[in-house]
Amino acid sequence: MYEVAEIAFNNPNFNGEDIRIYYPANSTSSRPTLFYSHGYGGSNPLHVIGLFNFMARKGYAIVFVPYQTVGVSIQDRYTNLLEGFRQAARTYPDIIDTTRVGFLGHSFGGGATLATAHRCFADNNWGQNGRFINPSAPWYSFNLSQEDLQSFPSDTKMLTLIYTDDGTNDHRMAAEVFNNINIPTSEKDFITVLPSTVSGYEYTAGHNLPTSYAEFDAMDYYAYYRLLDALCDFTFNGNPAGKEVALGNGSEAQISMPSGMTDLVQTDQPVVTRDESLYSFPCSTVANPRQAFCNTLSSTEPPTSYNYSIFPNPTQDYLMVDLPTTHPFLINISDMMGRTMVRESNQNRIELTNLPKGVYLMTIIQSPQTTTLKFLKE
Repeated sequence: MYEVAEIAFNNPNFNGEDIRIYYPANSTSSRPTLFYSHGYGGSNPLHVIGLFNFMARKGYAIVFVPYQTVGVSIQDRYTNLLEGFRQAARTYPDIIDTTRVGFLGHSFGGGATLATAHRCFADNNWGQNGRFINPSAPWYSFNLSQEDLQSFPSDTKMLTLIYTDDGTNDHRMAAEVFNNINIPTSEKDFITVLPSTVSGYEYTAGHNLPTSYAEFDAMDYYAYYRLLDALCDFTFNGNPAGKEVALGNGSEAQISMPSGMTDLVQTDQPVVTRDESLYSFPCSTVANPRQAFCNTLSSTEPPTSYNYSIFPNPTQDYLMVDLPTTHPFLINISDMMGRTMVRESNQNRIELTNLPKGVYLMTIIQSPQTTTLKFLKE
């Protein structure tokens, strides 16, 4: 509906890198506002300019605060984000409506989103007319105690996304925060995005989603933009159709992807069984201030955990997958460089005749669990 306008002003905590606001041009009133925390090294807004333009055209304002990658502490980066968001709100109240806010972030910014949102909710009472948090592939979360997680306002919405091909940040970091936060299950959803191949085009569910820096495709739009748009519509406008898409608890409207693409997987009780050694940043490490919670759940009823097996291993022509349940499942086989070689859905026998000899990883995705097993092709 709108053309996009942009304001850039000095960032006192990062000389030479402006704070930017993207918003609907010719708007006559302040707009519901999204506060975006970028990933490590992503201080150039061109990495996600497609997302900013998309949401501004929908009628929302988006605040982008760049922070330093080197030469500063993690606390400095968190302070930079928080002070930048607050400065934007103070300086441009005619654009930014702090009564309707969403905090979203990716990777480092995904981890920082929780603490930043909590401070603005608790200290500034932002979001009294609508608020949500939307971490994506989050890194470690600092400045976030268990008491903080249990004291988010009761009307907070939450949508968490992880990506199957992400070998950077351990999915446990997203799962444990989701499981420990005090938001009711009816107001939060945990989404896993899976890769697809359509007519030879690879839709990778990698760590960098969503990004429009190199290209914009159906994965960016249907797996992320669409859900965020719906989350805003529900949170700020009360549209029940928005909830059905963003927080649909596994509804067809929420998880369905275009023809030929793999549907999203939703759960309210995420469990991660993929080995921590497969991630660059594992959850159970002293670098993570929340490492004690990596293998704990706040749920009074722990989710079902399935044990899988594959045979024969080593193999030459095929693999059989032994699953103890009939629930729908997806199979992704990748080489040790993370490249997808085979994808199947709901097939217990996986043909490997055309697969070169070598060591591979088979990831079995069966809500609410993801399991990765290693095998040898001779």
